[in-house]
Amino acid sequence: MMCSNSEKSLPLQGIKILDLTRLLPGPLCTMVMGDYGAEVIKIEDIDAGDPTRFVGRFFEGSGSFFRQLNRNKKSLAVNLKTEEGRKVIEKLAEETDVIIEGFRPGVMDRLGLGYGALKPRNRKLIYASLSGYGQEGPYRLRAGHDINYTALTGLLDLSAEQDGSPQMPAIQVADIAGGAMMAVNGIMFALFQRERNGKGSFVDISMTRGLLPWLSPAAAALNSSDHSARKGGGPITGAYACYNIYETADGKHMSLGALEPVFWHKFCEAVGRPQWSALQYEQKGRKKLIRDVQALFKEKTRDQWETLLANSDVCCEPVLSLEEAIEHPLGREGFYWIRTKNTEGETEIMPGFPLLFSGQTGEIRLQPPRHGEHTGEILQSIGYTQVEINELFAHGVIKL
Repeated sequence: MMCSNSEKSLPLQGIKILDLTRLLPGPLCTMVMGDYGAEVIKIEDIDAGDPTRFVGRFFEGSGSFFRQLNRNKKSLAVNLKTEEGRKVIEKLAEETDVIIEGFRPGVMDRLGLGYGALKPRNRKLIYASLSGYGQEGPYRLRAGHDINYTALTGLLDLSAEQDGSPQMPAIQVADIAGGAMMAVNGIMFALFQRERNGKGSFVDISMTRGLLPWLSPAAAALNSSDHSARKGGGPITGAYACYNIYETADGKHMSLGALEPVFWHKFCEAVGRPQWSALQYEQKGRKKLIRDVQALFKEKTRDQWETLLANSDVCCEPVLSLEEAIEHPLGREGFYWIRTKNTEGETEIMPGFPLLFSGQTGEIRLQPPRHGEHTGEILQSIGYTQVEINELFAHGVIKL
């Protein structure tokens, strides 16, 4: 299914991206940019391609995880360890706006495809390197994954109840927030700068450094002697009854976010406990109030609470499973979640478009590509003849 809701041009239409990343952070970055109009060429090795092709339920040539991250892309499979393969990237770089790579620092330079090597071919080239710890510093070559990045920034330790152990995050916070989304931001900053000065630039994205903005609220308490304000003891980390998660009679949960006094007052009135209104931030009896609210929520099912509080303007919503969230009226809004049919007639669900531009969403113009699906087409577009393409294939330089 192709999603198209307007004849207006998309914000990134005309921008060409060469994507040499794999797994999660880089592919998510380029997918978002592709959704909003960028032309994305995904560079894969000729053997297996992106490892996520084999993760999840396999259909239409790839696993479900790959398909979630690689719509609106073309696949070019090329062996970068060969001189002929590197020449393909060099030619593509000459007419590319953005290159993003996710190898360890130094790998692209050793291949002769680093920013220094490609910049003379295209002075307007924006070259983004995405790594765990950045291109500089003592940890630049250190191996790591999402949980390590969150651990080293202090964020993982904050994800705990007061005096409790850190909890495993439900999503890859560093990969997505510190990596993919910061890469989108960095590339867009560089494109904006290029509009003003006509020059490309090198963007260094560290998934660890990219978490720094997420720490701003917690860091506000760094100069306080009250460490509870940071770990499980602050207004938004479970220390108070007004901002907490409560189990209901049916074993489900409600989220209460009545942080401001006006919302807490309305909540107390709506549940028939006006005497609680003045106790919102009282330290004495704080834990008792939480227990009292816990007992209150256990009196009704989640659906009953949702019905009771629906029109009370108290910042109280049900905690939904992912399946429930997809079917919720909010999730049913246009292109919030995208439902497509695969060749077997089964419904495939994927997250939709996060941004609206004058009411316009992104578009799905291309389904996730098969490994090397567009190799011949892309090579022809930069001047290779069919005879040359066949020779490259015969010598193991490309996959068709």
